[in-house]
Amino acid sequence: MITALDHVQLSAPPGSEALLRAFYGDVLQMAELPKPGPLTGRGGCWFAADGGRVRLYLGVEERFRPSTKAHPGLAVCEIDDFAHRLAELGAQVVWDDSLPPRRRFYTTDPVGNLLEFVEASAP
Repeated sequence: MITALDHVQLSAPPGSEALLRAFYGDVLQMAELPKPGPLTGRGGCWFAADGGRVRLYLGVEERFRPSTKAHPGLAVCEIDDFAHRLAELGAQVVWDDSLPPRRRFYTTDPVGNLLEFVEASAP
């Protein structure tokens, strides 16, 4: 029986780790996770948020193509403040009002992968 989503993995081009760390770590304020020993030589980066309950892995792919349709949907609190902060840091913010009442917007990471941010549901 499935009980939760363990992680989402996106692809990234070889040598993009510094860009990924700057975006996912500094801009999105996700914590970088150490990769297990056997996986460290493969490149890429792992990140977590919300005490490790949200995990996003970026793996190196030699024939990289950004994911422009398939994407993670990440719930955020204070979505207006979050979107404003991303825009101030240079990320493109594209609002989508096609699924009311929840609010959401899209952006791309520095290697072109699509990311969706959805207003967190009220408790």
